[in-house]
Amino acid sequence: MNFDQFSLDPRIRAGITSAGYTTPTPIQQQAMPVVLEGRDILGLAQTGTGKTAAFMLPILQRLTKGPLRKVRALIVAPTRELAEQIAETGRILGQHTKARIVTVYGGVGKTPQINALRQGAEIVVACPGRLLDLIGEKQIDLSGVEVLVLDEADHMCDMGFLPDIRRILKHVPAKRQTLFFSATMPDEIRGLASDILTHPVTVQIGIIAPAETVSHALYPVPDGLKTKLLLTMLQQTPTERVLVFTRTKRRARSLAEILEKNGYRVAALQGNMAQNKRQAAINGFRSGEYDILVATDIAARGIDVASVSHVINYDMPDTVDAYTHRIGRTGRAQLTGEAFTFTEQDDEPMVRAIEKVLGNPVERRRVAGFDYAGALPSLKPAPSTYARQQAQSRPAAQNGGRKQGYAKPAPPPAAQGSRQASYAKAQPLPAHNAEAGAGQPGKGQHGGNMAPQPPAPPAKPHAPEKPPVPTPAANRPSLRRRAGRRQGTQA
Repeated sequence: MNFDQFSLDPRIRAGITSAGYTTPTPIQQQAMPVVLEGRDILGLAQTGTGKTAAFMLPILQRLTKGPLRKVRALIVAPTRELAEQIAETGRILGQHTKARIVTVYGGVGKTPQINALRQGAEIVVACPGRLLDLIGEKQIDLSGVEVLVLDEADHMCDMGFLPDIRRILKHVPAKRQTLFFSATMPDEIRGLASDILTHPVTVQIGIIAPAETVSHALYPVPDGLKTKLLLTMLQQTPTERVLVFTRTKRRARSLAEILEKNGYRVAALQGNMAQNKRQAAINGFRSGEYDILVATDIAARGIDVASVSHVINYDMPDTVDAYTHRIGRTGRAQLTGEAFTFTEQDDEPMVRAIEKVLGNPVERRRVAGFDYAGALPSLKPAPSTYARQQAQSRPAAQNGGRKQGYAKPAPPPAAQGSRQASYAKAQPLPAHNAEAGAGQPGKGQHGGNMAPQPPAPPAKPHAPEKPPVPTPAANRPSLRRRAGRRQGTQA
């Protein structure tokens, strides 16, 4: 079976050849005939199954006829990276046609996007926020939209975009073809789909779970040893491209810095980066400039790199859906991949939920030769007995009148003479700001885990300027009576 069965325009078939596509994927085989007929569709398929081409090829076929230089297809995506990925796929598949594609998203200047729209474009790939901005400024006309695509609708729901989607729907014609794609189907998405789709055809590829081409393994490890375990695994495991997921932006940045200092070609991808740096990181990962990409969930949407051999969850995702999307970065286009997840004791409920979706228990593994001893059991270790005693005995007026807290434990000293050893014993990368107290009064390190000693009292002066305090004899009853009589006489 090949793409000839769809009777596509020869220019589009040439684009398919240029993209290297030979055989339609299951989602393409089922969805494309329905879309080519002009019917609405509800596509349920996990990421990496080829759904972008499933809606892009029929759109390009539609645009071979009819007017040009007006927006006829609107594709809404949750992130800038996914918008760029969709647009790039459309440009490759439609490179021999006259269709123009413009991306619209925030984080960059509006002027280039407005200029591109004024020059005329048939396909707009947009994120909700910037699209609504341009609609409000009357810089884009959606009255001629014939096809509306909502891609990764479940992710847009997670990001709180559903109100924006409903606002966008008010600016497109009611008579249109709507293509609705989602990897999962929570209740909010079902409600939106029932509101905007007209007699849709549902296309579902397997269960909503990670691709069958991906193998899964869990690596129980305390949080304090995650970085050391990751370095050991990268040394022992043959890999191609590796995608590492962290829970926070700060952790992604810090982990990438540690890997780079250990000699790896690595880039970070997180939401605080400028758009040009985010795109440079993705392009470098795709081209092979970087072998490892450390990313957060939101920033990683839209990464389509076929040579990702391993996905490593440095932190357990918050939901099963997030696990599905993370793991979908590997095992793409029917290739095999491996998914490794670092787990802590508190992650067991999520592990059971993932195993329920997968239908099988996930193998627990230990890395041979790895020293699992010496990890901190918690990101916030309890203070030592000595520190508690010092905190209780220290006067409140010390340190500018503020009560000092106990010092935080210092990290264990790193081995000398080896950069590898120094980073193998690096502190864990906590989600909270563990460095906030560094350098502040009362929070410095003093003698490893020892709290700082209170300063010694100053020596007493030899010649006091004021008269000496009366001796205890001044308090005798006879002296108090004499003083009272003198005060009465003066009165």
